[in-house]
Amino acid sequence: MTTHRNEVIPPEALALIQGRTGEIIKYENASGGLNSEIAAHVHTPDGSVFVKGLRQDHRRIWTQQREADIGPYVQGIAPALLWRLNGSGWDLNAFEDIGGRHADYAPDSPDVPLVADLLAQLSQVKAPPEVELRSMPDRMQHHTATPDYFEGDALLHTDWFPTNILVDPSHGVRLVDWAWAATGAPWIDTALWVVWLIKAGHSPEEAEGWARQVPAFQEASGVALDVFAEATVSVWAEITEHDPEAWMLDMLNAARAWLEHRSLSPLYPDVYEPGERDNG
Repeated sequence: MTTHRNEVIPPEALALIQGRTGEIIKYENASGGLNSEIAAHVHTPDGSVFVKGLRQDHRRIWTQQREADIGPYVQGIAPALLWRLNGSGWDLNAFEDIGGRHADYAPDSPDVPLVADLLAQLSQVKAPPEVELRSMPDRMQHHTATPDYFEGDALLHTDWFPTNILVDPSHGVRLVDWAWAATGAPWIDTALWVVWLIKAGHSPEEAEGWARQVPAFQEASGVALDVFAEATVSVWAEITEHDPEAWMLDMLNAARAWLEHRSLSPLYPDVYEPGERDNG
């Protein structure tokens, strides 16, 4: 699901931003990610901010409020929210502009242990009860007969596309784009990351080795991980049925590789053959 990105910030939105920041020297559109109509590094004489925005009548306008609501709970994990503006038909959020590059998940990448550390930190954050978030059992109910395994009160990001992780020498690693945040078991984000690692070239065993650096994943039951692996295959099969882009098909193949690994691995004696656990 993507949103058309404006190559030029519309004049009414630019005027709204300038009213808050003062003189704008220049701005640069962000690379990667297509969830906002405006996503730009805005430079002023006093520094820079990163502005994300959608028109107020956009069908996904709720994502702007969600990111603003979650911001206070993910300090040190996500870029700080600096200000928020509504006017002239636009909804704008401004975050600290940490710069940085997108994470590299490839084997031997120095980013992989950094992301593992980030996951360990995030897994300890509880979902704020005052922020309305969908639960992972609800999101996955059509992909497994036993979604209760995914219950929990952790705050989950759920979208580990590498462009959502920024690596910067000054700020460390930061996680952006919280539109698909959810609640659930604290190991789920790490389990989602496993599939991305496999897509990036890790073997399933290597990917789980990195995942076990995250205590929440280490503590997860084998059966819960098995159920999640099988449900993840179902998710990507559904996605690729309607939108079979190459990277999505790669994710489906990675999910299948992880499920096969868990089904065959002697490390997990409580693993079932796909479908068996749903038959009692």
